[in-house]
Amino acid sequence: MDRDTELSLVEGLRSGDPGAFDAVYEAYRARVFGFLVRLSRSRTVAEDLLDETWLRVVSKARSLRADTSLLPWLFTVARNLYLTYRRSCLLEEAWDPAALALWPSPEASSSPFEAAARDELQRRLERALAHLSPQHREVLLLVGLEGLTPSEAAGVCGVTPEALRQRLARARAALAQVLDLPRAGARKRSDAT
Repeated sequence: MDRDTELSLVEGLRSGDPGAFDAVYEAYRARVFGFLVRLSRSRTVAEDLLDETWLRVVSKARSLRADTSLLPWLFTVARNLYLTYRRSCLLEEAWDPAALALWPSPEASSSPFEAAARDELQRRLERALAHLSPQHREVLLLVGLEGLTPSEAAGVCGVTPEALRQRLARARAALAQVLDLPRAGARKRSDAT
């Protein structure tokens, strides 16, 4: 979505325009839901948190700043609701691979081999993400999957951009370790011998 359209929608939300809410809902619902289902690893929890996110949008819309970037703001609302949920019920996470779909469906033009390779990669990534801490998982989802800049993700997570960059580096290292991939530094040392 281009910035002018986004600013127009923010103004519509601030003035209580139902059409603006519908447009924002249509544009971002799937991405916010995908973030929540991957963060919580529960489709049911994600659906509840998604509903609560949209209720917050309605209740807080009039207090939005005119220059609000909608996607980072929505991820912040969703993340805060998830953290509140985790604190309130002290959930012990259980991973259900059938409930998740990390990447979009394969393109119709891909060969059976390409589709099988992509499916295997999806399964490996889903398993690896499930073994990461929620803090590492959320930063990888925000930057790696949702495409937020580290500065935007820092705002969502409530940390400084430098702290986010460090968290992202640690998360990437943890993911590589779970996937049993060589780290860049280890590769350089082994190439020198």
